[in-house]
Amino acid sequence: MPKGFSLHIGLNSIDPQHYGGWDGKLTSCESDAEDMELIAKSLHYENISTLLTAKATIENVVVEIKKAAASLENGDIFFLSYSGHGSNIPDKEKEEDDGQDETWCLYDGQLLDDELYSLWHLFKEDVRIIVLSDSCQSGTVVRAYHYGLNNSSNHNSSTGTTYKFLPPDINHKTFEKNRSFYTEKQIKYKEDYSEELKCSIKLISGCQDNQYSADGDSNGLFTSTLLKVWKNGTFEGNYKLFHKKILELMPPNQSPNYMCIGKSNEKFDNQKPFTI
Repeated sequence: MPKGFSLHIGLNSIDPQHYGGWDGKLTSCESDAEDMELIAKSLHYENISTLLTAKATIENVVVEIKKAAASLENGDIFFLSYSGHGSNIPDKEKEEDDGQDETWCLYDGQLLDDELYSLWHLFKEDVRIIVLSDSCQSGTVVRAYHYGLNNSSNHNSSTGTTYKFLPPDINHKTFEKNRSFYTEKQIKYKEDYSEELKCSIKLISGCQDNQYSADGDSNGLFTSTLLKVWKNGTFEGNYKLFHKKILELMPPNQSPNYMCIGKSNEKFDNQKPFTI
C-alpha cells in the first residue's frame, strides 16, 4: 500500500536579525499550516510534521524534506505546504527570465527555488509530490527557472490588505546584509538541469510570480479559498479541476498557478487531490 508523508510550514513572523530589523508580522500563516495538517490527518498520512514560525528554519525544513525523500518509495506521496512571505533575490547565473530566484522566507533566511529543485532530485522514481505555496511571487517556486512571465506588479497598497512579501527596501537590505550567504547557496545548488527528475511534482501556488498573496484574519486568501473548494474532503475531481475551481473564486490580481514538473504521471494527474 502507498504511504503518505506531509510537511506543513507556517510563519507569522521572521527573525529581524536576518531580515534587516523587520519581523514581517503576519496573522494567518500558522493557521494555514494547521489546516493543511488537518487535511493530511483526515486522509491518514503516516508521517505528519508541522513547523511554525521560529521552528521553520532552513535547516529544519531541509531535514524534513530529506527525511521524506529517504523514506518514500515508488507510488508514495509527499504533501508539502508553505504559508508565509515569498520573495526573490538576484539570479547570479542569469537563468531566470526575470533575473530573480524565487524564495520562501523561512525564519532564519530565504530558501531558494534552486534549493527546492535540488531536493526534488533526492526523491525516488514515481514518488508523487504536491506542493501548496500560499506566498507572494510563488508561481514557479518549485523549479529553478521559468519562462515567459509578465513581470509587472499587481500590488495595491491602498486597499489596506497585508500581503505576504518582503517590501523592496527590506528585501534589498536583507540581500546586501547576507550577500555571501545567498551567493554561496546559489552556486552550491545550481544544477546541470540535464539530469531528469524521477519523481512527479505538482504546484498549486497562491499567485503568479508577478503577484502578491493576501493575508487574512483566520487564513490567507488562497488557503481560505482552497478550503472552500475542498469542502472538508467532499470535493470530487482531479488536481486540474481543483485548481480551476480555486481560480474561479479568486480576484484577478491574485491568480493561483498550477504547474507540473518532473516525470509525467497520468495516474497522479487524474487523482483526487492529496490522495494517498
